[in-house]
Amino acid sequence: MDACLQYLHNPRCTVEDLIKLVPAPDFPTAGIIYGVSGVHEGYRTGRGRVVIRARTHFEEIGRGDRQAVIVDELPYQVNKKSLLERIAELVTEKRLEGVSDIRDESDKEGIRVVIELKRGEMPEVVLNNLFKMTQLEDSFGMNMVALVDGQPKLLNLRELIAAFIAHRREVVTRRTVFDLRKARERGHILEGLAVALSNVDEVIELIKRAPSPAEAKQGLLARAWPSALVTEMLDRVGGGGATQFRPEGLAAEFGLKPEGYRLSEEQAQAILDLRLQRLTGLEQDKIRDEYREVMAAIADLLDILAQPARITAIIAGELQAIKAEFGDARRSEIVTTTEDISLEDLIAPQDMVVTFSHGGYVKSQPLADYRAQRRGGRGRQAAAIKEDDFIEQLFVAHSHDYLLCFSNRGRLYWLRVFEVPQGSHTSKGRPVINMFPLEDGEKITAVVPVREFDENHFVFMATARGTVKKTPLSDFSRPRPSGIIAVGLDEGDYLVGAALTDGSYDVMLFSSEGKAVRFAEDEVRQMGRQATGVRGMRLPDDGSQRVVCMVVAKDESKAVLTATENGYGKRTPISEYTRHGRGGLGMIAIQTTERNGALVGAVLVDVSEEVMLISTGGVLIRTRVEQIREQGRSTQGVTLIALGEGEKLAGLEQIVERDEELGNGNGNGGHAEAAADVGEAGVPPAGDEPPQVH
Repeated sequence: MDACLQYLHNPRCTVEDLIKLVPAPDFPTAGIIYGVSGVHEGYRTGRGRVVIRARTHFEEIGRGDRQAVIVDELPYQVNKKSLLERIAELVTEKRLEGVSDIRDESDKEGIRVVIELKRGEMPEVVLNNLFKMTQLEDSFGMNMVALVDGQPKLLNLRELIAAFIAHRREVVTRRTVFDLRKARERGHILEGLAVALSNVDEVIELIKRAPSPAEAKQGLLARAWPSALVTEMLDRVGGGGATQFRPEGLAAEFGLKPEGYRLSEEQAQAILDLRLQRLTGLEQDKIRDEYREVMAAIADLLDILAQPARITAIIAGELQAIKAEFGDARRSEIVTTTEDISLEDLIAPQDMVVTFSHGGYVKSQPLADYRAQRRGGRGRQAAAIKEDDFIEQLFVAHSHDYLLCFSNRGRLYWLRVFEVPQGSHTSKGRPVINMFPLEDGEKITAVVPVREFDENHFVFMATARGTVKKTPLSDFSRPRPSGIIAVGLDEGDYLVGAALTDGSYDVMLFSSEGKAVRFAEDEVRQMGRQATGVRGMRLPDDGSQRVVCMVVAKDESKAVLTATENGYGKRTPISEYTRHGRGGLGMIAIQTTERNGALVGAVLVDVSEEVMLISTGGVLIRTRVEQIREQGRSTQGVTLIALGEGEKLAGLEQIVERDEELGNGNGNGGHAEAAADVGEAGVPPAGDEPPQVH
């Protein structure tokens, strides 16, 4: 009831808020709920497991040289007789050692099962074996499937309560409509009785003269009856009997008219059924008082239907009444185990640099391990790699973030940042194939870090052939260990970028020939996971060009930093990239001359931010954006990194600092970056752009 009331008063409350009020189920046979990790998983996802144990204690027996395990409470739905037979069977088969006798001493006061142990046996050891091999420890699966709008749906705790409150709202509404109909019908009958009392002599005479009840009724219906009493009562509620007080379906010919009151068949029958004692003078006052009460009730019921807040208050009052009448102390005790301490709780929150190599290795390192350097420096070794390998992807993510890992075959795999093995500057990391069930030739080509999955954000994806696609983030909230389909890819195509958006961003695609196209995100409709997408950038059919990266921008407050494979780059105001419809050939972003080489990446940056550059030789450099010259789109840029012989620039990544309070009140569901001072970098606020992946 407390959780229902919490949702009723604050519909935006989270599952975690409700779990604080509903920590675990409560069973009528008490027992001990052993651990809540499975319970809370069920509350969060709709599927989980409740582990419940019998309540036991130890007693000394005999001369105090032996002990017994005493069972005081059994798990819910465990049959005591079957349990004792199972324990005896295990003892006979010598699978359970140390038990000398089993007795059932239960009575009307409660359960008491005595399991005597042999001399010298450790009761803790025997009890643990009993938990392991018998129903002294049992589990209940949580599968919260309900019919929602006629369709079966798996619900978490919040969705379940929301569905229940919606049901209660419908019940209260339909009940109010029913009461309103009955009140209107009763008010209509009272009007007819008032007419009869106002014309009592004529009515009695008409009934006496009628040869049958049917003809008497017709006589009552045949004329209009004057009635000062009815006129007075109707004047009190708006004159003429306001339409909101008339029964539904009552014809306009009935009721108070200029020539008098026209009775309906229901009123005429009520008059015929009237007992003689109701004709006394006191009855007029009773009818008037009851009519006034009925009209007040009708007005109140109409007000309830007109104001949803009143229905909410009624539901809250009923829930509180149920709580007051049936609420009692919890019976099942909740015991927290070490299993309830998730790995996430043991991981210190910090920003991590996550790298994926071309050869399929992944590792993470704390962001503070890198010192800011001036542009053009040699950098520091980020990974020891083989000659034929190089760093292909690099990004900064919070240690508690989720990683949506998209493969070149359009499949999605799920990983937490703290699950990525940490490595030193010289370590190459762990093979990705050991972390995901990748098939032959499959590799991770795009990774999106997210804090939580909500209904207001999307994953926007782009492929090397210029195809783009927008899918709700919530569609990726429950991937299977074997991976799920994230995007349908044509043969030879692969993902080059993915980013979180909220439906109002601008999307920019950059080709290897230094071209860029910019269009509004809302030009791409939402699509399911298995859809292929639509054209975002038009490329030559000969395959000489490909899309190398994608960025998304909320506004024009930042600049675009472009970099080429020979280590040159520049930053250009985003306003110089005019917005066109999707599917165009693009405009020049940077000159891809013999000196520059092909374009390898682009990011949105601010002068107060820093970027990381990584070479195919594994050298990484961290540089402040303000040290990189701002130039127009058609220029060649300046040196960003000094490359060794045979080295190429593999990519660049914006450094985004995060705050401890990420997602607590920024209205973004935890996807926008907040400002924080990190290590010796001292980076000011980073803006509103989501993390970009290249």
